[in-house]
Amino acid sequence: MAKITVLGSGGFGLSLAIMCDKNGHEVTVWSNFSQEIEDIKKYGEHKTKLPNVKVSDSIKLTTNMDCINGSDIVIFGIPSKFVRSVAKKASKYITNNMIIVNTAKGLEEGTHKRMSEVLQDEIPQGKIVILSGPSHAEEVARDIPTTVVVASTVSRYAEIIQEELSNPLFRIYVNNDIIGCEIGGSLKNIIALCSGISDGMGYGDNTKAALMTRGIAEMVRLGVALGAKTDTFSGLTGLGDLIVTCTSIHSRNYRAGVLIGQGISPQEAVTMVGTVEGYECCKVAWSLAKTLEVSMPITEQLYKILFEGESVRSSLPNLMGRPKRCEKEDIVF
Repeated sequence: MAKITVLGSGGFGLSLAIMCDKNGHEVTVWSNFSQEIEDIKKYGEHKTKLPNVKVSDSIKLTTNMDCINGSDIVIFGIPSKFVRSVAKKASKYITNNMIIVNTAKGLEEGTHKRMSEVLQDEIPQGKIVILSGPSHAEEVARDIPTTVVVASTVSRYAEIIQEELSNPLFRIYVNNDIIGCEIGGSLKNIIALCSGISDGMGYGDNTKAALMTRGIAEMVRLGVALGAKTDTFSGLTGLGDLIVTCTSIHSRNYRAGVLIGQGISPQEAVTMVGTVEGYECCKVAWSLAKTLEVSMPITEQLYKILFEGESVRSSLPNLMGRPKRCEKEDIVF
């Protein structure tokens, strides 16, 4: 049995806490929001993020970060934009024998860093692992069969997490390409936003298939430019996560995209849905693409819609009217 602390009481952090508790681990959940913690204690569930999913009394709930003391595993289950600030606070409690698991899927604005790099900046003594793949919180918490990937620069750290967190309904694979796993998990949110916009505009399955296929080509191009391996994108953190995020109503990126496609402003859509990782990630990815001179036309069009006020209707001719190409010119798997 491991002592596990989950930082973040939102949907995914709480779903992992529930799963780890069922696995027999000693689990504590920390949140910066006292009202959220009190509501979970009062109702025995997170009524907005995981309604009708019981949070066992054996899971400790707290707003005191010293709960990290003595942990074997510390899971960051918070949005990417808060990872650095929470890591700064958590660092003094983390020792070099603890394994840090990040679940946020995004890139940091300004630095262009992946979340594992952000954690390494703030917690240099930590053993950093990332967990990614097609894993809606709503399904993990309800024991729906799920497969994910763990990756680290040190394979043994990932293997320990594979051993400790795996169960008959949550299968974990190890991958040694941490760059590819993080880039796939981050960029698929951009394409999911586009997929939602397409559906919101009333386009069909052909359009969505085109966006997903050409979208993963963009993911590969940027990933490889950053040092990722091409074949990683054909796995769970690339194609797998792309499929589930582009097609499911559980996906906040997809839901926000639908609203934008229906005419809601991007800022209002994000406010209505909540955390939409693809919104900020699009800004960072497009900045990276320009810096590295990587062609990402879908990402470019989404950036213009989100941040430059361009009409969603103009994106289709802008993409479909591009110069004719041979499909095999792209880096694809």
